[in-house]
Amino acid sequence: MRRVRPGTASRGALTSVAAGDTYEEPKDLPRLWHVTLSVSGEKVPLPELRRALEQLAHDHPFLLTSRYAPDHAEIRYWEEARDLHDAAAVALRLWGEHRQTAGLPAWEIVGLEVIDRETYHQRIAEGYGPAPATPVGVHPF
Repeated sequence: MRRVRPGTASRGALTSVAAGDTYEEPKDLPRLWHVTLSVSGEKVPLPELRRALEQLAHDHPFLLTSRYAPDHAEIRYWEEARDLHDAAAVALRLWGEHRQTAGLPAWEIVGLEVIDRETYHQRIAEGYGPAPATPVGVHPF
């Protein structure tokens, strides 16, 4: 059997695959990471904060849930990234990059947890972490 090497179809280059050869996934494919971002600062009116978090959820479609109080909030979502460093870098920019467009308060990031999908599901199975029935969306603490 002969297969076209990706990106070379227009040049007509072919490569053969011997019977019994196995396919190995590239090791640098993106993975899913569960992110919990905690922010806090001076108190703000709850209706304004809720509207801002709802706008953030609209702007960042992978947002799972936000919990909030007048002086702090916690955001949980899934991030697709090659490794933990990339997922954490995106998470650390999230609040600042969306602050103007979503109308988020000028709070600072006070906590960040990034775990892989396997660890997240292991915690749920062991009874740790957020309950699976936690409703998706924006909710008060």
